[in-house]
Amino acid sequence: MEFTDQEKAILRIIQSDAGLPLARIAESVGMAQSTVWRKVQEFEALGLIDRRVTLLNPKKAGVGLCVLAQIRMRSHTQEAVDGFIAMVRRHPEILECHAISGSADYFIKVRVADVEAYEHFMSHNLLRSDLVKTVVSNFVLKEIKHATELPL
Repeated sequence: MEFTDQEKAILRIIQSDAGLPLARIAESVGMAQSTVWRKVQEFEALGLIDRRVTLLNPKKAGVGLCVLAQIRMRSHTQEAVDGFIAMVRRHPEILECHAISGSADYFIKVRVADVEAYEHFMSHNLLRSDLVKTVVSNFVLKEIKHATELPL
């Protein structure tokens, strides 16, 4: 999809703060407020704007530990894959799940309160699943960059 410079500017602004008033966005990009509103409506109709969310501070929300885990499956049948996906969707602790290439099958990002909470999550969920062969957990020591804005 191709964008004009002004459209890119609108998208950059709303990616960083979707709660900004249209008047401020319009002023920033040099367009009329009604034009910005129409552009945003077009972006939504096209499915370019997926949803508007509020990002919480994980530590203040009580889920300060971030774990990046690689999962290897016991089986790769469609039934096993569907079962794993269903399990992932049931657990709000799993923020992201990606099918990956390499030695693991999936990469998950987990947010919990602390190491004890992660151990409980692992031992009562992932490791009890007949679908999961191995889990390699990597504890995030320091978050260097966490962006939600796409590069345009």
